[in-house]
Amino acid sequence: MVVVFANELPPAVRGRMKLWFIEPRANVFVSGIKDSTAQTVVDYLVKHCPVESGVMIYLSQQQAPGYRIITIGPPRKPQVLLSGLQLIVETLKSSEAQ
Repeated sequence: MVVVFANELPPAVRGRMKLWFIEPRANVFVSGIKDSTAQTVVDYLVKHCPVESGVMIYLSQQQAPGYRIITIGPPRKPQVLLSGLQLIVETLKSSEAQ
């Protein structure tokens, strides 16, 4: 499975994505394409999306933890690698911490 989130995609890229993916929300794409096709899609996105697109790609994989995260441009939330796991850092606001 492949899930792609983007802040904004160029129109040509967005149209191309609709060939392989469903778009349940604007700039959110989901598909169950094979691994070889998924890599082709990732290569296409890396080549054709500017850094401002803010693309985050989740790819399923056989090895633990079962997914891999690829980003194009800086993500809104920082990522860390902890014991081989790609994790997204969530921060608590002071009102939530109490």
